[in-house]
Amino acid sequence: DEQRKLAARQKKQRDTVRGKLKEVETLLATLSGEQLAQLAGLEQRGVEAAQRELVASGALSSTRPPTRQGGDAITYAIGQIGKPYVWGAEGPGSFDCSGLTSQAWAAAGRPIPRTSQEQWKQLPKVPVSSLRPGDLVIYFPKATHVALYIGDGLVVQAPRPGTKVKVSPVASNPLLGAVRPDPAGDPLSTYTRPALPEGARDGSDTGYGVDRAPE
Repeated sequence: DEQRKLAARQKKQRDTVRGKLKEVETLLATLSGEQLAQLAGLEQRGVEAAQRELVASGALSSTRPPTRQGGDAITYAIGQIGKPYVWGAEGPGSFDCSGLTSQAWAAAGRPIPRTSQEQWKQLPKVPVSSLRPGDLVIYFPKATHVALYIGDGLVVQAPRPGTKVKVSPVASNPLLGAVRPDPAGDPLSTYTRPALPEGARDGSDTGYGVDRAPE
C-alpha cells in the first residue's frame, strides 16, 4: 500500500513538472524573435547583477592557482565547450551538468561521484570565498546543478536542455555552496588557463534546476 501511494505521489509530481514545462514551451513558441531577445536580455541583466553583488562582497577577490589535477580538470572542461546538453550524458559527444564535472575530474585522475547531489553530499565543502580553480560550484536548494570553477569569477557548465557547454559567471544560478575534489592537493606555483574558444560565453546561463529527466 505504501509503495503504491509513493508511486502515485511520484507520478503526480512528474505530471506536474511535465505540465509546467509544457506550459513554458507553449509560451515560448508564441513569442516573436524580438520578444525572445528581450527575455534573453532580462535574464542576462539578472545574471550580471548577481555577479556584481558577489564580486562586491569580496568573495572572488583572491586569485588562487589550481592543483595539478584541478588544472587538468579545467583543461578537459574547456575542451568540451560547444557540445550539447543531453540529460544523463557523460561524453564524449554530449553532457549534462554533473556528467561534465565528473568526467573532467575523472580525466584528471580523480574519480568523483556522478551526480550533483552526491558531489555536494560526499566531497569536502569549502567557502565560496575560498574558491580555487577546479572546485565545483553547486546550485539550487536541492543541489540539482553543478559547474566547474575556472577562476576570474567564471565557471564551465552544461546549463540545461537546448543549450551547449559554455562559460558563465559563477553567480549565474542560485548558489548553494562549493566542494573541493582534491582538498589535500598542493596549488601550482604558476598557472595559465587554456584560452577560451570563440563564442565560449554565448547562450543562456540558466541551469536546469530539476532532479529528473525532461520530457
